[in-house]
Amino acid sequence: MRFLITGGAGFIGSHLTDALLARGDSVVIVDNLSTGRVANLALVAGHPHLQFVQGSVLDELMVDELVHQCDVVVHLAAAVGVKLIVEQPLRCLTTNIRGSEVVIEAAHRYRKKILITSTSEIYGKNSAGPLKEDADRILGSPSVVRWAYSTAKAVDEILANAYHRERGLPTIVVRLFNTVGPRQSPAYGMVIPRLVQQAVSGAPLTVFGDGSQTRCFAHVADVVDALLRLLDLEAAVGQTFNIGSANEVSILDLARLIIDHTGSTSAIDLIPYHKAYQEGFEDMTRRVPDTTRIRELTGWVPRHTLDEILVEVVKQVREELSASIP
Repeated sequence: MRFLITGGAGFIGSHLTDALLARGDSVVIVDNLSTGRVANLALVAGHPHLQFVQGSVLDELMVDELVHQCDVVVHLAAAVGVKLIVEQPLRCLTTNIRGSEVVIEAAHRYRKKILITSTSEIYGKNSAGPLKEDADRILGSPSVVRWAYSTAKAVDEILANAYHRERGLPTIVVRLFNTVGPRQSPAYGMVIPRLVQQAVSGAPLTVFGDGSQTRCFAHVADVVDALLRLLDLEAAVGQTFNIGSANEVSILDLARLIIDHTGSTSAIDLIPYHKAYQEGFEDMTRRVPDTTRIRELTGWVPRHTLDEILVEVVKQVREELSASIP
């Protein structure tokens, strides 16, 4: 099969590219490198079945041509990360809504299966759990930019579902919960690489709020395994799936774990949300996925523990810091 991966030079996209090429598929990547990195593709650079195109999903003619040439589309391109969302909400809305519209329209034009990556942000402030795919969305005021990303991704899902129901487009929607692992950048507010970088550097670990909020972290290899299983199953078409770990940890306990793993003497600083982001910032106290649907359909379960994830991320951060020292 020939796969088009939008955002394929990003954290998750590059790992998916590795997996597809390893099993014998061909991959075309389109990425504008705004958050993706060519270095993420180092393991497959020069692979005969890999084509890299630097460009934006907002370029309709380019997207049209690339979708036409491929069998399956995996739409990962998005403006992500709480820091980026809060600082540049207009960019997030444009990229995440108009970009998805361009890609979905092209997939429909050529009748190509498309997998749309959505997010656990869809659920907004709904802190019940574990959250099923049909759980209610609970959002704050539209004036709070925190929810711009959630709203944009909801539009993407609605668009994909409408194309499936009304026009027969084969779509799959996945909602990713806190995917972590090697190659993830700390630059856009991703909590584990940010805290690990602080610990290894000897800087205070900055935990926002009181640190009692809980999250679940899934290894990128497990997430890629889930994506491949869904892409290979016709029964997945027309459905929405949560993908993530169900093992909760508070962010304060996560910071303590990272200090243990790094042997750091760093302190932990609690930073009020309004100082970390802006006045009126809202967060959710808990975000846990119910993954019954994907488990019953594919047999998928995450296999990597949080400790295993931290070992890998600490190793990567140390290697990158060593390489940056002249």
